[in-house]
Amino acid sequence: MSFTEAIRSVLNQYAGFTGRARRSEYWYWTLFYIILSIIASMLDRAVFNTNYGSWFSAIVGLCLLIPSRAVAVRRLHDTSRSGWWILLGLIPVVGGIILIVFYVQDSHGDNQYGPSPKAVGPAPGSAPGQAPTPA
Repeated sequence: MSFTEAIRSVLNQYAGFTGRARRSEYWYWTLFYIILSIIASMLDRAVFNTNYGSWFSAIVGLCLLIPSRAVAVRRLHDTSRSGWWILLGLIPVVGGIILIVFYVQDSHGDNQYGPSPKAVGPAPGSAPGQAPTPA
């Protein structure tokens, strides 16, 4: 999954907490979030002359809060874990480290949250030799 496909996928599933998300989708989204946060901080500093978050940072943070949590839950689903594991992030330091370990793990096969997003095969009804459609 490319950078733009990942961003498009997350934004299309803005509040979609069901299903699964590939590693690339999660980490590209995280990179996008960091880049947007840096830009918002630079705008805050330029416009409001502050060293800490202000209006632009708050708007970016609030707008991207739900899709960030949704893709994190879907990533946990991809590793065969319940989305409730995201609450580990409330434990200072250790919780975040454990979640990062979960996020970097490879996708598991088909599980209760759906088929593996890595399993890309020919679409039903497609002709043999035709390129497979992305999941």
